[in-house]
Amino acid sequence: MTASSIRLEARGIRHAYRGLSVLEGIDLSVPPGEVLVLVGPSGCGKSTLLGILGGMLAPDGGSVRLDGEVAPDCLNPLTYVFQDFALLPWRTVAGNISLALEDTALPPAARRARVAEMLELTGLSRFADAWPKQLSGGMRQRVGIARALAVRPAVLLMDEPLSALDAQTRGLLQDELAAIIARSGVTVAYVTHNLAEAALLGQQIVVLSRRPGRVREILRIDRPIAGRTATDPDLLAVETRLWDLIRADAAEADRELERA
Repeated sequence: MTASSIRLEARGIRHAYRGLSVLEGIDLSVPPGEVLVLVGPSGCGKSTLLGILGGMLAPDGGSVRLDGEVAPDCLNPLTYVFQDFALLPWRTVAGNISLALEDTALPPAARRARVAEMLELTGLSRFADAWPKQLSGGMRQRVGIARALAVRPAVLLMDEPLSALDAQTRGLLQDELAAIIARSGVTVAYVTHNLAEAALLGQQIVVLSRRPGRVREILRIDRPIAGRTATDPDLLAVETRLWDLIRADAAEADRELERA
């Protein structure tokens, strides 16, 4: 895959639901090929902000834009990966990946080649003819990621993509996901509650305050995500710093939920 040349910019984003302020004054900039991770206490607007960045939700104020040229082979500049694998049980692994290409102008041979490339990228080549029910949870999510990458997105938006997995599978897939993102070169905006995951995958980690969500702090990790490990002392220090920033807001958010 060709590395992304798209920068994702957000300026002055604010949003409210029925008069309740959810986001206030959000400024973000995601350089081409970089992974931005959004973290913060429950209810701080992480998924809402991701929806605004991806054009699924119009903000009440501010703007989002893509700077740069979309590659000629990009079929969908902004593409989502959600918690739900959303695989079609009556299609094989290859069939689920090819679904994203069927309403495009790609000729059949080009579609088959792209599916084969995505299978190779995500380590699924041996499972091309398998059915979703025959796969583990981690493998099903890899199919979902392969399907999203098949359209050559300029920006990949990922909303808690590993949260439905058990802890052991999640840990294994974190490492695989880091390698897949690094090889694909795509620009990524990623939402997670898992601070270890944020440190493992993020190059820019944006910490949001409790509602209304504002940018509390931005942490940078200026090193490639490929080759990072969960036991790396520097990443453990980042995880600790994230928890220090979020702890008080998380406790207050929980108390608000209890009162509600």
